[in-house]
Amino acid sequence: MGHIREAVSWPARGRPAGGGPADEPVPGAGLGGDSGRPGGRALKSALRAGDLSDGAERSPVGSGCSAAAVTAATLRGPAAPVRGSPRPVRPISGADVHAFRDRDPRAWRRSPWWWRRPLWWRRRRRASSPASRGHDARVATRERCSEAASNPSPARPAAQRRRPRRRRSRRRRPRRQRDTALENLAANTLLLKAREGGYGKKSGRSKKWKEMLKLPPLSKCVELRLSIEKDYHSLCDKQPIGRLLFRQFCDTKPDLQRHVEFLDAVAEYEVTDEEGQRDCGLKVLDAFFRDQTSAALLPEILPDVVLRCRERLAEAPSREIFQECTRIVHNYLSGEPFEEYQESPYFSRFLQWKWRERQPVTKNTFRHYRVLGKGGFGEVCACQVRATGRMYACKKLEKKRIKKRKGEVMALNEKRILEKVHSRFVVSLSYTYETRDTLCLVLTMMSGGDLKFHIYNLGNPGFNEPRAVFYAAELCCGLEDLQRERIVYRDLKPDNILLDDHGHIRISDLGLAVEIPEGGTVRGRVGTVGYMAPEVINNENYTFSPDWWGLGCLIYEMIQGHSPFRKFKEKVNREEVNRRVNQDSERYSEKFSEDARSICQMLLTKNPKERLGCKGVGAAEVRQHPVFKDINFKRLEAGMLEPPFCPDPHAVYCKDVLDIEQFSTVKGVYLDTKDEDFYAAFATGCVSIPWQNEIIESQCFQDLGDSGDEEDSTLDLEEKVCPPVHRPKRGFFYRLLMRGGCLHASPSEKDEEPTRL
Repeated sequence: MGHIREAVSWPARGRPAGGGPADEPVPGAGLGGDSGRPGGRALKSALRAGDLSDGAERSPVGSGCSAAAVTAATLRGPAAPVRGSPRPVRPISGADVHAFRDRDPRAWRRSPWWWRRPLWWRRRRRASSPASRGHDARVATRERCSEAASNPSPARPAAQRRRPRRRRSRRRRPRRQRDTALENLAANTLLLKAREGGYGKKSGRSKKWKEMLKLPPLSKCVELRLSIEKDYHSLCDKQPIGRLLFRQFCDTKPDLQRHVEFLDAVAEYEVTDEEGQRDCGLKVLDAFFRDQTSAALLPEILPDVVLRCRERLAEAPSREIFQECTRIVHNYLSGEPFEEYQESPYFSRFLQWKWRERQPVTKNTFRHYRVLGKGGFGEVCACQVRATGRMYACKKLEKKRIKKRKGEVMALNEKRILEKVHSRFVVSLSYTYETRDTLCLVLTMMSGGDLKFHIYNLGNPGFNEPRAVFYAAELCCGLEDLQRERIVYRDLKPDNILLDDHGHIRISDLGLAVEIPEGGTVRGRVGTVGYMAPEVINNENYTFSPDWWGLGCLIYEMIQGHSPFRKFKEKVNREEVNRRVNQDSERYSEKFSEDARSICQMLLTKNPKERLGCKGVGAAEVRQHPVFKDINFKRLEAGMLEPPFCPDPHAVYCKDVLDIEQFSTVKGVYLDTKDEDFYAAFATGCVSIPWQNEIIESQCFQDLGDSGDEEDSTLDLEEKVCPPVHRPKRGFFYRLLMRGGCLHASPSEKDEEPTRL
């Protein structure tokens, strides 16, 4: 009977054999059969009643009728329903099981153990059955019937086999989506709260920020005083804390204060608009050189120099009129006033800050937040300095991944270039440190996203021309700052241009940048397809020409909405793009004005010798193009121009946390002692200028008090008068017994111990 039941149950798995739709689920139907062959008891009763045969004679199963007759009759389809016959049998689904369990719990508990198996177990067993692989049903008798062999049981369609799996995934997807959305919301909320300055009035600082930035006594700065380089321009002009303390020292002397006021007036004149530049220059001359009394306050500047400044100002005002006067004043301040400054308490306070700056940096210096993206060697996450509350982006480079790809030279080159360049238009490096598995670069936090996101994801592709020209002007300033340090960038594309909170842009990812020797050239086929210059593709020698080509590609893409030689998401191979760069000309639409088209054509010239910016003048030649006629570059460099777009401070311009792909584990690479020299050269701690700017801008310098505190002098005096007595270290039991009072110190030990009030 079991064999006949199996043969009859085969065709009725997916649909009735006649091809009609399956009936509604019958709770409890098929109890007693296994999970892969439903309808055991129902089929037994049907076989006994003889209702499943279509025209065949009704006979009991054991009366000599072969099982093949029943199988053939079943394959032809169901007969007309007979009164009292069971309903057609269809596969048991999960809904049937749950309906039967909810309707009759007692019967559910009395049902066989294989019926109570979970749904996934029954599906796996059904998938491993011969029918799911397209085999014929097993015949009950040893002799196969020819009719059954000529009409094999059809395999179950693939769509029906996959339907429960799709249904299961649909049931689970909402929960997974809810978990993902909740995790992303929590990560974004923490990041936004940290960017806003945290809770309360502490601006993101830790409760122990004063202990973290506590200045040392002057006795610890003696070695630093002897080893530090006594250079006026480095200590009093470039370093922000040194410049601030030197100005405080000059304010104590009226003659030096007059020189500092003159430098401030000239700096204000240089950032004035062209319309008011003449009036501002006349005010400077009248304030400091109007009569003999005023001229006596700045005796270093001769009357002939002042007269030349007046003549040049009357002819054509320019920002270079007072350069000679400024040079004379700095030369004077670098002499005797600088020597007096080194003997003052202001310089001692500067040494204390330099000592604090050179302390080691670890991961505990920061709070770490969500992942912002990924680079070539690791992830980029947001972090916050505990002592000051300043937000940064931490670029993590995995040590094993660097060693596997042999990227030590590339990583160290990027770190050294970032340390060397201090520009408003290039991301600055503030800290470098290492952990057990990673090397970390702490860079400027750019919360506005990259240009690629703004070009293609916000509204129609591309920008209006004024916005594109503003970004191009800032890029021109950034490239000029890099070229001033003899650095060629070589990877200018929208992905590497980032926006800050106010809408200004910075160049990031200097991994492919290289320093060019004085009077020399470099070569190398590096960059991104579609943005590489023809001389880079052809592997020729070059200097700074690839960067001006990249600027032309960026201006074209910002206005048109796609790159000049490949449309957005166009599927084209590398060779075809390189052929277009070398041979084809870009096409311009009505979006371009005459000036915009002109600068793109001049920057995208195939011959680098004829390209704009490559004729010996450099960035000054690009600045003079008519497209920048409304840009005041001095005010732009000072950050005094309002950007055309300001990012939303309550938005996170990056992918969701779980949408950022994670790196796989690096296997087969082991770190040894030979790598320690590279790690020591990389993790050098704080970078002077960005760190000092952070201390001043976060008001920690002001909150910790000005120079010359009496408390520090008292501590230094104590250490000189009462030096600490170094006694041998006592053991554990000695200290334990001393604490319990079992032992008593000798009078000599008591007398030796100094007292501190």
